[in-house]
Amino acid sequence: MIVRGMCIRLYCPFCRSLKDKRQVIQSLIARVQNRFNVSVAEVDELDSHKTAVIGLACVSNSMAHAEDVLQNVLRFIEAGSEAQVIDFYFV
Repeated sequence: MIVRGMCIRLYCPFCRSLKDKRQVIQSLIARVQNRFNVSVAEVDELDSHKTAVIGLACVSNSMAHAEDVLQNVLRFIEAGSEAQVIDFYFV
């Protein structure tokens, strides 16, 4: 069993409050979970209304497959989200 993780730092330029950010991030988390069947949670920058950090985890039987799934999630977020990807790293 292989567990691969990733953290993605996001910038939400249109969010004016924590409530706005929560709406954007929760919508993004739900779409990622439904489409890719990975675990996702907001893990840092909880008190900032412009930035967020989400953590993802993928369990697979091969490292290549797990990394491919996480790369696909990253491309999905970059292409179709109100939030902009600032940085990401594998854990």
